[in-house]
Amino acid sequence: MHRFHLGLADLASASFACSPLHEAVLSIRMWTHPGVYPAQQPWFRRIRPDFERLDTELLRSLVSSNRYVPDFLTPRPACPSPDFRAELATVRATAPERLRAELEQTFLPHDRVLPAPLAAGLDDPARLLADICDAVEEYWDTCLAPAWWPRARSVLEADIVYRARVLAQHGVAAMFAELDPRLHWTDGVLTIRRNWTARDEDVPVDRRGLVFVPSCFARGAVTSISAEQPPAVTYPARGQGTMADALDPPPTTRALELLLGAPKARLLAMLHEPVSTTELALRLGVTAGAVSQHLAVLSQTRLVTRARHGRSVLYLRSPLGDELYR
Repeated sequence: MHRFHLGLADLASASFACSPLHEAVLSIRMWTHPGVYPAQQPWFRRIRPDFERLDTELLRSLVSSNRYVPDFLTPRPACPSPDFRAELATVRATAPERLRAELEQTFLPHDRVLPAPLAAGLDDPARLLADICDAVEEYWDTCLAPAWWPRARSVLEADIVYRARVLAQHGVAAMFAELDPRLHWTDGVLTIRRNWTARDEDVPVDRRGLVFVPSCFARGAVTSISAEQPPAVTYPARGQGTMADALDPPPTTRALELLLGAPKARLLAMLHEPVSTTELALRLGVTAGAVSQHLAVLSQTRLVTRARHGRSVLYLRSPLGDELYR
């Protein structure tokens, strides 16, 4: 078990963040354990030709056989919507002497040996750190940033808005319970059932903040391998199935289409979860401008609500919209 002990101030300051660096690093698992993340397979099949032109040996070596990655590659996000290069700069500033300890902590308990590219690189840890960061940056620029990340970011931001809604409507215990079955909240302690070390860990948050990070590449809630890292929990983002190329909108009734018109009725049907204008346009195969016009009307008639996360505005059916859709 991994137990975070939270005081009232810790609970009040707990937050969510959407990290492009976390997703870049954790997405390397798609190349080492592709069957574990079926929702992402169509995207990564398209990305493969670009990926194979990179230094794939070094990138693949960053993931252990049980899918762990070194803690220094996934620093806790410093703000709700960080920039990829700002996060990568934090990794580049890692003290080189940390590398050996963290690599051994990641690989030796399960794999018994370090991957060859990493073992060889430890002769010059500063150079190894720079090579890793360069490889991750090239991977991001070539494979993820152009098309995959905009879709994934929409899913992650929608997840965070959904969690805020659960918190507002049902309280913190319900929100924690919905994040993942591995999490359990009671009497000021958030427990993660885990198997990445043999011993239990008790971690006082102690006003350091606790950050929750949704991911497309987590099978369950996890935290850092080392309990000494700043408190953070990565958990599986909901709604990843919406990243498919084509999704038929949920069905609408003839009466609803006559009342609102078919485009607005389809949009209302799709807004059972928070979604951005860009994501709605991609799913429907229309322009973002057309979607915005319909959303403006639905908003003015109080059938949808709006919430901002980072640079995105996400839309969701209001209680009135729920009643009408039923």
